[in-house]
Amino acid sequence: MNYLDDYFIFLKTEKKLGNSTIESYKLDLNSFYNYFNKDLKDISVEDILNYLSDLKKELNPKSVNRHISALKGFYNYLVEEKIIKTSPLENISVLKTERNLPKYLTISEVDTLLNFPLVTTFDYRNKAMLEVMYATGLRVSELVSLEYSNVDLYNSIIRVKGKGKKERIVPIGETASFYLNKYMEEYRNALLKKQSYNELFLNNHGKPITRNGFNFILENIRVKTKIDKKLTPHVLRHSFATHLLEGGADIRSIQEMLGHENISTTNIYTHVVNEILRENYDVYHPRAKKEE
Repeated sequence: MNYLDDYFIFLKTEKKLGNSTIESYKLDLNSFYNYFNKDLKDISVEDILNYLSDLKKELNPKSVNRHISALKGFYNYLVEEKIIKTSPLENISVLKTERNLPKYLTISEVDTLLNFPLVTTFDYRNKAMLEVMYATGLRVSELVSLEYSNVDLYNSIIRVKGKGKKERIVPIGETASFYLNKYMEEYRNALLKKQSYNELFLNNHGKPITRNGFNFILENIRVKTKIDKKLTPHVLRHSFATHLLEGGADIRSIQEMLGHENISTTNIYTHVVNEILRENYDVYHPRAKKEE
């Protein structure tokens, strides 16, 4: 068990992973440890294959792969620390899964979503949040932790703290800049209520918006604007990336803006755009379908 405790400290201090990610690792690895209840160094390849076989009976392939990934990371750590010579997962591969393409809004649906009436202070705050999210593809955690001092409207950029506390610079367009400036200049101080927070977006108590708070706001706006699709912050992020790629943006630039560590994560959007192109071809090309 000490190996696990040391590994979790390693993930926090060396890998700089967030608390939620580490908690996910803890659940999977503690489950693994409790399954055997013996020294992790003594667990064989056959033991692990039996464990994974039992997991397959209870979990879907994607969840099993999450467990495999957690185990691979842990045993690689043991190898690097010279606690064991080789990883028992060295030749164990993840399961094949169906590729689920990201859900996204069309440009017309985004226009509908963002075109809600602006009457109250909260409307202008919400408008600024949604325009920024669609203009930048931020994760919801990045949006709610965005700091006032990290907004540079003169150069139309924001400084974002992403996963692993890595910082990146993301450009914002004229529309998002306009509504962000309007919120900052005319409405934020009214929400702040003489308190002192550097986070940009505040709730009705003058405190930083939470992830749950943003999700609640987004769902209310979806209902008001009659968007007939499931809408989450990630759907807005997917919409941002898909529309950029549709418009001809370079995949590497999209990777940088999204804060993806690996280009393979960003490449999923090329499949989305290929589907769009294929659908357009089938609908509009005069000889897309064979005549009867």
